Amino acid sequence: MNKNESEKSRSVNTMTKEIERLKSEIKQLKKRKKYGIVWEPKPEDVAKLCKEKLPVVKEVKNREIVTDKNKPINLLIEGDNYHSLSVLNYTHKGAIDVIYIDPPYNTGNEDFTFNDHYVDREDAYRHSKWLSFMELRLKLAKNLLKNNGIIFISIDDNELAQLKLLCDEPAIFGEKNVICVIIWQKVYSPKNQSKRISIDQEYIISYAKNIDYVDFNLLPRTEKMDKRYKNPDNDPRGPWQSGDLIANEERKHGHYTVKGPLGDEFDAPSGKHWAYSKENLLEFIKDNRVWFGKTGKSFPRLKQFLSEVQQGRKASTLFLHDEVGHSDEAKKELKSFFKQSEKLFSTPKPTRLIKQLLRLCQNKDATILDFMAGSGTTGHAVLELNKEDGGNRMFILCTNNENNICTEVCYPRIEKVINGYTAPNKEKIKGLGGNLKYFKTDFVDAEPTDKNKKKLTEQAIEMLCIREGTFELVLNREKFKIFKNSDHYTGIIFDQLSIPEFKKAIKEIKGKFSIYVFSLSDETFEEEFADVKQKIKLSPIPEAILRVYRRIFK
Repeated sequence: MNKNESEKSRSVNTMTKEIERLKSEIKQLKKRKKYGIVWEPKPEDVAKLCKEKLPVVKEVKNREIVTDKNKPINLLIEGDNYHSLSVLNYTHKGAIDVIYIDPPYNTGNEDFTFNDHYVDREDAYRHSKWLSFMELRLKLAKNLLKNNGIIFISIDDNELAQLKLLCDEPAIFGEKNVICVIIWQKVYSPKNQSKRISIDQEYIISYAKNIDYVDFNLLPRTEKMDKRYKNPDNDPRGPWQSGDLIANEERKHGHYTVKGPLGDEFDAPSGKHWAYSKENLLEFIKDNRVWFGKTGKSFPRLKQFLSEVQQGRKASTLFLHDEVGHSDEAKKELKSFFKQSEKLFSTPKPTRLIKQLLRLCQNKDATILDFMAGSGTTGHAVLELNKEDGGNRMFILCTNNENNICTEVCYPRIEKVINGYTAPNKEKIKGLGGNLKYFKTDFVDAEPTDKNKKKLTEQAIEMLCIREGTFELVLNREKFKIFKNSDHYTGIIFDQLSIPEFKKAIKEIKGKFSIYVFSLSDETFEEEFADVKQKIKLSPIPEAILRVYRRIFK
């Protein structure tokens, strides 16, 4: 090959490589999203751990609280919320009505820990770490919501924009499922020491799992609204306020004269019209629904009775401090439980704020999850709201024990709310009653050996009881166990050879059974239970759990 041919060959090769590079770049551009938030994902140690260890939960028996077996059993899970959410993806998939979380605001002031290190304001990847942290958990949280479920997320200006775009992602909640952004007035007066402008608000972003299935309750009328209604004439129908009888737009029969009780004649002002026909207005006067003032000579107005107005009001995106509380109120609330509340937790939310959010949910038997539970305000709010309106809501709280927040703040607070306590000022506070079970996350080796599968089955007893809501141990045999609640039973069989003995044990028990049978594969053992199939539901274990974990830890 001569020199010219060699150069020509090199040129062709270079061109070919450039064409291939451009093709690859175009391919990547086509894959790239057209609109949305982009950040550099940051791997998290707690997620990487789940490649080697599978999370389970273990009950801490000495922290159980029971005051009324007829009330719901609330749950508190101590551990990293990623691991808790992983467990809940098996026990509570599609079962949660409302999620409220108060995540770290990522202010750079030691409020957000990523891989055991505080993320400071100068960290070049501060937002990327926070978004990676939130995305991981919100994807798991979405799986837990019912079709009509809703999520509320507290946030401030540091990550508001990023959080909104993240939640708009189709894999999270999707832009079409946004409900609103609530503005919470967190202070009761502007801060004069502020450098430029006093920042008086935080935000609560709200999304639906599926917006087509969501409707909100009306909120209770406020005392301020009802104070507008008086009863100056002692009308037996109760308090009323007066309304205008004049319409600005033209009415077909809007021009006529009416007489007051003292013979005075009244007509609509020039250019305006009566809002009702003469027949209807005369009927109102006859029914004492028209007010001519104390003297009987004032221009007539319509009496609108409090007993006849809609007993509720649409929620507003403005949550004012006088109605839902402010930051100082939240701190005083926490201080009523602990003398050193400032050192224990410095940014609690007021109970009134959480109760207002929960009132929007139409189901008084709702299951509420807070997987960033902090000082336990959400649990406190659920118990108080149940007491106020006779609801039967139950809560699930998840928090780590960083700075002993779970063992020294969250759990003691809930225990005091349930059982009652003496406040630091010596005031005796009566308990609201309720039940609580306390769990801690634990782990089983992930390698899919027969030994590990058996161990996972043995360690998953609490998970199965949580899933079925059956916590009372009825029968405790070496090869199987039976638990129950008021109307349902759970059987866990560790050795398929003990199926005949298990069937004999449940023969005289009336009620439905969920039965979990240990299997190294995915065998359901339906033939062995064919004679009792009308009263049982079968699941292989641990395959049912492993299937969930394979999906979320892939």
